[in-house]
Amino acid sequence: MTTFAAWVMALGAAGAPSPSAWACHEATRVAMGSAATVRACGPEAAALVPAVEAALDEVDRLDALLSHYREDTPLSRVNREAARAAVAVPPELADLLAVCLRWSRDSDGAFDVTVGPLMKAWGFFRDEGRRPDDAQRQAALARVGYRHVVVDRGRHTVRFDRPGVELDLGGIGKGYAADRVVAVLRRRGVASALVNLGGSSVYGLGTPPGAAGWEVGIADPTAPDRSATRVWLRGQALSVSGGYARSFVTDGVTYSHIMDPRTGRPVQGVLSVAVVSASATDGDALDNVLFVQGLERARAFVGRLKASAGASVYFFLPAEGGGYRLERFGVSAPR
Repeated sequence: MTTFAAWVMALGAAGAPSPSAWACHEATRVAMGSAATVRACGPEAAALVPAVEAALDEVDRLDALLSHYREDTPLSRVNREAARAAVAVPPELADLLAVCLRWSRDSDGAFDVTVGPLMKAWGFFRDEGRRPDDAQRQAALARVGYRHVVVDRGRHTVRFDRPGVELDLGGIGKGYAADRVVAVLRRRGVASALVNLGGSSVYGLGTPPGAAGWEVGIADPTAPDRSATRVWLRGQALSVSGGYARSFVTDGVTYSHIMDPRTGRPVQGVLSVAVVSASATDGDALDNVLFVQGLERARAFVGRLKASAGASVYFFLPAEGGGYRLERFGVSAPR
């Protein structure tokens, strides 16, 4: 079966031949739990290989900083020790956690970086998939809440005000990594590239040779190996949050990994949300916020939130009789 990541790259390479006959180089590594692919184009072929390698090294570096699956990362140390005392962290991690807390405040908790206990209770931490009973759900919910996280950006420390709190950067980490990878490519003099982190965070830097933008497909949430619609990225990110990516079925009900941190339950009634925005970090957070809020509240949220200015939103809802219904709002995506 063709994967979302694979056909994203195939579309990104499309376009008429470039008059300047630029060269392109593409490479893939497994990092952050998925395939990370970088395709860079430019007039000097010899410069592209080390630039792409440096970009993928940046993904590895961030995986070693932000993963809560690996025990040796700064984030895992915070999860183990921050309830006992403030934990010193790299300034970069303190800054990113401050961004997470801002998104939590702005969304009234629809985005919450402390969702980790709920992900474990529902079996999504190790992709086991299980429905907790009410007592288990309430016990996990008691350990969730962004207000329990205290970040001191001046001292670069993080502490929790109660035991059992855990940070999970799954809702923003790949978007942040995409932005950092693009920064590496720019420093290397690359002006044309497509960065694809698992298909959920994609950034189009500049334009591909002979085309007006990077053409990227948004997956059909009812058949993820198929494209539902396409966007053209020029200095923009595509962020996708899809319930189909990780889910399980119990008693005829499908439960996805996208959790409402306020209720302690997976969100129902939304198939996927895609956001085109200037920042992959903000887009990654925003697609989760909108998924949790539902269509009508999402429209109002995008209209009033400064961080979502300029975003184009694609909302996939279940259709009567099967399939999906697409609602699009915000600024039109470039074509």
